[in-house]
Amino acid sequence: MKTKGTRKTKVNIITLGCSKNLVDSENILTQLRGNNIDAAHESGKDDANVVVINTCGFIDNAKQESIDTILRYVDAKESGLVEKIYVTGCLSQRYKDDLEKEIPQVDAFFGTSDLPILLKKFKADYKHELLGERLITTPRHYAFMKIAEGCDRPCSFCAIPVMRGKHVSRGIDELVTEAKNLAKNGTKELILIAQDLTYYGLDIYGKRDLAELLRKLSDVNGIDWIRLQYAYPSQFPMDVLDVMAERDNICKYLDMPLQHASSNMLKIMRRGITRNRTEELIKAIRDKVPNIALRTTMIAGHPGETEEDFEELCQFVEEMKFDRLGIFTYSHEEHTHAYTLNDDIPAEIKRERADTIMGIQEGISLELNQAKVGNTYKVLFDRKEGGYFIGRTESDSPEVDNEVLVSAENTYVRVGDFANVKIDSASEFDLYGKIVS
Repeated sequence: MKTKGTRKTKVNIITLGCSKNLVDSENILTQLRGNNIDAAHESGKDDANVVVINTCGFIDNAKQESIDTILRYVDAKESGLVEKIYVTGCLSQRYKDDLEKEIPQVDAFFGTSDLPILLKKFKADYKHELLGERLITTPRHYAFMKIAEGCDRPCSFCAIPVMRGKHVSRGIDELVTEAKNLAKNGTKELILIAQDLTYYGLDIYGKRDLAELLRKLSDVNGIDWIRLQYAYPSQFPMDVLDVMAERDNICKYLDMPLQHASSNMLKIMRRGITRNRTEELIKAIRDKVPNIALRTTMIAGHPGETEEDFEELCQFVEEMKFDRLGIFTYSHEEHTHAYTLNDDIPAEIKRERADTIMGIQEGISLELNQAKVGNTYKVLFDRKEGGYFIGRTESDSPEVDNEVLVSAENTYVRVGDFANVKIDSASEFDLYGKIVS
């Protein structure tokens, strides 16, 4: 073993939290390798002497996972397995002073926009010429594309503006360049992400310009699917739906977190919308883009949520029949408006309410999936596992939505291929089928 001080720097980047954090880690990886530094993302070899932990600080469970990960590498450092630990991301941005006091074994903490400062620890420069040249850590046939950073929304429960700052859009030309580079390297699906996609362009173009961005990205050769995640319902730009209906390579899919249905709760949550307006928006979306897959998330147990509010949420979920739905239990977060309210719903009740909503959604998902039996869908295959090729239709985003399973026996496709699959059976969250010509 080389002695400390003579060992060549080798970096392992650990990512916690959401896909937006993953993009940040990919940018770190790109800059380090661009400076000729040996770096890997979540290497399983345990041979790195420097670890960069990109943390999440969104809700209690995520914060605990981040702290546990930091402490695990602190133990590795004290055992001589790691020389340096650098911590970045949302948790570090939000609690830097406290973390420095509580975990002094970490060599340095960085905020969410401190990549150039982090690079200096490696005697590396931030290379602007690498913008648009991002290395991806997902399977190469799909990539997340962060089109903006930060958020200007005043939602009561959310600490994102504290951690990520105000909304800042990236320019269309820069994003198109990145899309072209990704396509050259084999990317077929772009998943557009931001804290709020619908705000895109307002800060740099003086108008909401997501529709124009979609037009330009859909013209990039080699991009077969473009998917939209994290659209805000209030003041939704309806011209986006026109482009979605016009362009074949824009998935008929929209991830639009609604958080609640009761007008009373939507007001307390500071969402800027009512139940009636939400229902009108959903109807308009489904009218403009027939067969669109709508994904949403809800929050159970926000301060002030009454039994009547929750019953209204249950009724709403039953009526709307969302294609995909997830639910969080409310987390009482410092520096948010809701933190000034009494966290008045016991944790057990929050969990019960979340379980009730998911029980409703499971029935809806089974009903919708069974209706697909006998139909044929274009499927993009993500991986091979346990005797199956596993992929997704355009109605499904990776990791969070339904999957299509095809027996690998006598099946001649590769990961990253598209194929037409006829569905012959279905469960609540999976479809099973055979490839047809």
